[in-house]
Amino acid sequence: MAEFRVRVSTGEAFGAGTWDEMSVIIVGTEGETLPLPLDHFGKEFSAGAEEDFEVTCPQDVGRVLLLRLHKTPPALPRPFWPLASDAWFCRWVQLTPPRGAPLRFPCYQWLEDQGSLVLREGTAKISWEDRHPTLQQQRQEELQARREMYSWKTYIPGWPRCLNEETIKNLDLNIKYSLAKNITFYLRGGSMLAHLKLKGLLDRKGLWKSLEEMRSVFSFRKTPAVEYVFEHWQEDAFFAYQFLNGLNPVLIRRCRHLPKNFPVTDAMVALVLGPGTSLQAELEKGSLFLVDHGILSGIRTNVINRRPQFSAAPMTLLYQRPGCGPLLPLAIQLSQTPGPDSPIFLPSDDKWDWLLAKTWVRNAEFSIHEALTHLLQVHLVAEVFTLATLRQLPHCHPLFKSTGIGIEGFSELIQRYMEQLNYSILCLPEDIRARGVEDIPGYYYRDDGMQIWGAVECFVSEMIGIYYLSDESVRDDSELQAWVWEIFSEGFLGRESSGVPSSLGTREALIQYVTMVIFTCSAKHSAVGTGQFDFSAWMPNLPPTMQLPPPTSKGQASLEKFIATLPPVNATCDVIIALWALSKEPGDRRSLGTYPDEHFTEVAPCWSIAAFQSRLAQISRDIQERNQDLELPYTYLDPPIIENSVSI
Repeated sequence: MAEFRVRVSTGEAFGAGTWDEMSVIIVGTEGETLPLPLDHFGKEFSAGAEEDFEVTCPQDVGRVLLLRLHKTPPALPRPFWPLASDAWFCRWVQLTPPRGAPLRFPCYQWLEDQGSLVLREGTAKISWEDRHPTLQQQRQEELQARREMYSWKTYIPGWPRCLNEETIKNLDLNIKYSLAKNITFYLRGGSMLAHLKLKGLLDRKGLWKSLEEMRSVFSFRKTPAVEYVFEHWQEDAFFAYQFLNGLNPVLIRRCRHLPKNFPVTDAMVALVLGPGTSLQAELEKGSLFLVDHGILSGIRTNVINRRPQFSAAPMTLLYQRPGCGPLLPLAIQLSQTPGPDSPIFLPSDDKWDWLLAKTWVRNAEFSIHEALTHLLQVHLVAEVFTLATLRQLPHCHPLFKSTGIGIEGFSELIQRYMEQLNYSILCLPEDIRARGVEDIPGYYYRDDGMQIWGAVECFVSEMIGIYYLSDESVRDDSELQAWVWEIFSEGFLGRESSGVPSSLGTREALIQYVTMVIFTCSAKHSAVGTGQFDFSAWMPNLPPTMQLPPPTSKGQASLEKFIATLPPVNATCDVIIALWALSKEPGDRRSLGTYPDEHFTEVAPCWSIAAFQSRLAQISRDIQERNQDLELPYTYLDPPIIENSVSI
């Protein structure tokens, strides 16, 4: 007879407790026990509870390998909840054997209805480290069950493949929003919707009466950033600033040679460049930059309120003044085909001509940001990472533990961009070098992003060093290689031209790859998602659609035509409601480096996590100190703002 003490920790979330009955089977090297009830007088497994149970094992099972938790409905109806399944969230189980130290079995999973969970002691193990047949079999069974639960499907041809589910209602609780998060999310969106409905704007299909009307409508959701946009949206310096630190800070690149289809001349830009220089001289100095939205050329557009909408594929040339002067726009062409019907707009043009041209560029920014930078790069790609992790890495694996164009136009745009998306774009240091923007001043996305990348890379390097002692150990990890292959084949559709690895052969390659995954799902998502409402609440700064075609000549614009080109009232409201909800984390925030689920039980990874948190804290202090001197603070990559994962 052997007596064990079993301590069970139940999660604190609403609904985490259960009225169901629990039992445990202890599996060891010499056999396993019968189900041992976890029961004592009174109510067990309440939310937030840690409870001790004494269980007696009639035989010696040897060294403990696994625990099997089993949940069954009580003999009597559940109080107050007779018609619903009684899910339970287990944080961990600790087993203290008759002799020896306590063993911690991390769980952090929901158990629904009548079911079982198999738990392993918390030491992370790579596949080849498991020598015992029982543990090898458990790994295989866990992955097989997850591959059956989470399968791939093609949502739209040419897109990354995704989870094969028709509705979120079918997802199990372990990958759903929490109830509290769901309620907060819908209440936030619902409050904005109700406000606009009561004002009679949500169903109003006509034009805005004036710019003043737009401003008065959305003044009730002011933030300091929204106020700044209100005040500065027409300024050339702020227009250019947004290519560096706005919602889409990933397109701007140094221009060494003007594109042949963008025939800017010295005479056009002399006023901004000033005397004693020329286009060629500035190109050679590296002080000119280009933002090209050519991928939008010929894209299908939407129909709103029975009216066809319009799109442009502009090119924008920008100039960085000597010293620390602001980045400024030099010229804008609204199509990829130069000619009499595609004039090059200049800062010296009529006020409304120039403002309308800049607004067309901002509309292109909206489309590229929402479809490619946001939806594709940090949601669809992140889903690929997540689904491959669920299917190919067991819980005990160390990497698992760390871890206006309309629908048709969006689809076409993503299909086009998938042919261009490559590994370098996803790796921030390589992307910065490839775009030639290492030294452009005031580029806070780059500055803060590189600090975050460095901290993540250092953390990942330490963790990889703990579990992979050589390049050979990386190559020999079959689960790791299956994970990388599945991301390559399902997410990047097996395109070798993407440069995305299909296998990893060295620790260095593994460190870069895991850093890329973590950065994409945390920091990059924060940089391109958190400020959506800030930059879009004042709709003329980032219009989601345009109701009139791009101008084909100068001298035709006016305030009235400008307003007529902007989205109608109801379309503006629809987008603002969505962006208001999507810009704010709906509760249950887990900042980068925060791991309340304690999957690691060894000392070394826990030290690495603490060091990572310390580095992030220092980065945060540096960012906040810098922001004190900025007219518009850049906060989107401040570590406390960054979520650990794509959570909205």
